[in-house]
Amino acid sequence: MRQKLRYPWLDLDVDDRAAPVIAVRVDADGTKEEVPEHSHRKGQLVVSLGGGVTCRVPSGLWMVPPHCAVWIPSRMPHSNRATANARLFFVYVEAELVDLPERCCTISISPLLRELVVELSDGAQHDEARRERLIGVLLGELPRMPVQQLHLPLSREPRLKRIAAALADNPADRRTLAQWADHVALSESSLARLVAKETGLTFGRWRQQLHLIVAIRELAAGASVQQVSADLGYESVAAFITMFRKALGKPPAKYLATVAQAT
Repeated sequence: MRQKLRYPWLDLDVDDRAAPVIAVRVDADGTKEEVPEHSHRKGQLVVSLGGGVTCRVPSGLWMVPPHCAVWIPSRMPHSNRATANARLFFVYVEAELVDLPERCCTISISPLLRELVVELSDGAQHDEARRERLIGVLLGELPRMPVQQLHLPLSREPRLKRIAAALADNPADRRTLAQWADHVALSESSLARLVAKETGLTFGRWRQQLHLIVAIRELAAGASVQQVSADLGYESVAAFITMFRKALGKPPAKYLATVAQAT
């Protein structure tokens, strides 16, 4: 099946179908608009074979670079935003049939799983016995896939929501913790404690995680390292690459290549 990047689907109610797995090929259609928040009974894999997509849930923002997927558990409200060059598949799964967490996670997708998703999205070509075999392999392989640390914790706390929204709109904003504290009428120490309590990270590490997610999304969309470095407000390309390598273990190009080759 093929659908445009919007929800609800005009001709597909995934929760009204008894099928254990429904795979849908999604056209990004050159848009960067965010699909409005919604939920469904089935769990969902958002699979990216090219470009990138971010998934927002109440507790965080999840990045799906090429050859990865994010798992969204049953009934969790979420929204999706894709880069203009994204090649996406949505895979809806009866959650009790697969051994995946009851929380969101970004996972690498092996070449085998990529081919299974593509095949299942073209289900009209399969007889029922073949489809059941493909589904059985997919459900068995999914729990074996490695988890990627591409998650930005978000908070419902009003002052942190204001800061997160401002940084999402302008990731290059380099205001210090003290300046942000003044902006939301807190002391510097109070804001530091609030960020740690709500996100489990220091303010610097939290902002860095946002930078990583934005960087991977834009690099996956075809932007150069130089362009991304400038857009995030780094003084030099070398400083950006150093930050990226320290956080993810590899420079940007090698990291994306490694993810794409995951098995």
